Amino acid sequence: MGVTRLKRKDRRNKTVSRVEVQFLKLGRNIETGSRSQMSKKSQIVKNNEVLNSLVADAK
Repeated sequence: MGVTRLKRKDRRNKTVSRVEVQFLKLGRNIETGSRSQMSKKSQIVKNNEVLNSLVADAK
């Protein structure tokens, strides 16, 4: 049996499901109290640092 290419709809579903899984994995770390478990290199941590500095500058 030959190798068949995925149709466009199936390729889209594959990438969307992969992105959703990645989003859900990141979302688990956002809960309050669990930020210490988050990686220091995480984009969410970097964003929080920038937001906190902006809030501090605004005061």
